[in-house]
Amino acid sequence: MIIDSHQHFWIFDEGRDAWITPEMAAIRKNFLPEDLEPVLKSNGVDGCVAVQASESDAETEFLLQLAEANDFIKGVVGWVDLRSPDLYAKLEKYSQFEKLKGFRHVVQGQPEGFLLQPDFMKGVGQLVAFDFTYDILIYPNQLKEAFNFAVRLPNVQFVLDHIAKPPIKQKEIVTWTNDMRLLAELPNVKCKVSGMVTEADWQEWERADFKPYLDVVFETFGTDRLMFGSDWPVCLVAAQYEGVKGILTDYLSMFSDSEVKKVMGENAAEFYSLDI
Repeated sequence: MIIDSHQHFWIFDEGRDAWITPEMAAIRKNFLPEDLEPVLKSNGVDGCVAVQASESDAETEFLLQLAEANDFIKGVVGWVDLRSPDLYAKLEKYSQFEKLKGFRHVVQGQPEGFLLQPDFMKGVGQLVAFDFTYDILIYPNQLKEAFNFAVRLPNVQFVLDHIAKPPIKQKEIVTWTNDMRLLAELPNVKCKVSGMVTEADWQEWERADFKPYLDVVFETFGTDRLMFGSDWPVCLVAAQYEGVKGILTDYLSMFSDSEVKKVMGENAAEFYSLDI
C-alpha cells in the first residue's frame, strides 16, 4: 500500500493563486482528480490526501466535493479560521465529513510569533475534540517557534510539511538540522518527506543533493514518524511525479521492507485515520 500524504487540486485563479508566479508556468493551470488519477496508477500509488492550497471555507468545501466523487482521494486537509470565535461550531459541522482529517494554515507567510498567538493556539487546541490533525507549514527560521507551539499542545497530532523547506539549493544544513532535532523530540509531531525538489535547483538537481537532508529526517524522526508526499502538482516546476517518488524509494532501498511500508503508506494511513 502506497499513500501520497500530500498533494493539491485547484482551478487556477491568477488573483487568488498569486503565489504561483510566472516562473512557475508549468503549474499555472487547472489540476483536478482526472489529471492525478492516471499518474497515481502509473506509479503504483493507492490513494492520496488532498491538502488546502488557498485559505477559505470554499477551499475546504471544494476538496470535500472532489473527495466525495473520487474514491482514491482518501483524506482532506482543509482550511478553517482557527482564530474564529465560532470555531467549535464550525469544527462540529466539519466532523460530519468522514474524509476531512485535519486542517492547515499557511504559516510560512506569517510574521514571527504567529503560531504562539493565544487565539490561534486555542483554536488548534480545539481540534483534539474532533480527532482532527494539524499540518505545520513553515520555513526553517520558524522551526524553534513550531517547537514552542507544539510542546504547549501535547494532545494535538501534528505533521510537519515539506521537512520545513530547508535551503537545499544553497546546500545550507547546519541550523536547519539543529532545529529539526529539537522539533523531532516531541512525540506528537510527525514529518512529511515532501516538497524537496522545489527547494533545490529546479533545472540542475541530482538525487545526491537530497541525501544529507534525508539522513537528518530519518535520524531524527525515524521510520515510524515519516510519510511520503509528492506535493503534486507544485513539484512539476522541478520534477515529474516519478522523479519525486524515485528520490525517496531510492533512499529507502537500504531499509527493511517493513520500514519502507511504513514510510510509503502505513504511517500516513494511521496518522490521518484513512479508510483504506
